Amino acid sequence: MTGERKVIQESMRRVLLKDYLVRESARAGFGGLDIQRTPMGTRVTLICERPGILIGRRGELIKQLTQDIQSRFQLDNPQIEVQEERQPSLNAQLMAEKLAATLERGWHFRRAGHSTVRRIMESGARGCQVILSGKLTGERHRTERFKAGTIKYCGEAVHLWIAKGFYQARLKPGVIGVNVWIMKPTAKLPDEIRVKGVEERVKVIPSVLPPLPEGEAAVVPELPDIAGGPVGGPN
Repeated sequence: MTGERKVIQESMRRVLLKDYLVRESARAGFGGLDIQRTPMGTRVTLICERPGILIGRRGELIKQLTQDIQSRFQLDNPQIEVQEERQPSLNAQLMAEKLAATLERGWHFRRAGHSTVRRIMESGARGCQVILSGKLTGERHRTERFKAGTIKYCGEAVHLWIAKGFYQARLKPGVIGVNVWIMKPTAKLPDEIRVKGVEERVKVIPSVLPPLPEGEAAVVPELPDIAGGPVGGPN
């Protein structure tokens, strides 16, 4: 088998494994997946909002899930690690799933989109974008965007600071695709430059002049110009 075929088969296996784990951990709130090959086998890290649902009593459910993925995808000694998402409002995948569930419950797409963006921005994100595409109001396909803050579409900032999530809302008219982009609160953009060791200090000097009596206007002294005469006076 050539190297190209191995790469393609490995990529297909990862995609199928992700789809399977998304379905199996839907009740626990799937927040992300990381697959790493180690000398001891394959380590799969699952990020969930409620890990206890996925682990089960005494770890029975997670053991069964490990056996299932080993038999289905022929992984070498898979080891599943479940991590809890501490900030679900800043997890793009979780917010995409929540928005899709909101649409399936009957919310209007504009109300649901604006509510999701507001919740993400209130959690401290630097930027957020929600894209809904499908049969939103009629028979024709359309796309709606909801955006707040700063979002980058290309360059290194996208790979470092943008988290992306995708999910599908299954409604009677059809399937609606839900895309959520979140710029992390710790993002440092290329145009933001800080000089180390230099601090800007602003001193506020309180006024020492006594207050003026009522009805009396302040007298502003005339400033001399370059020639020595008062500004605006006769030459």
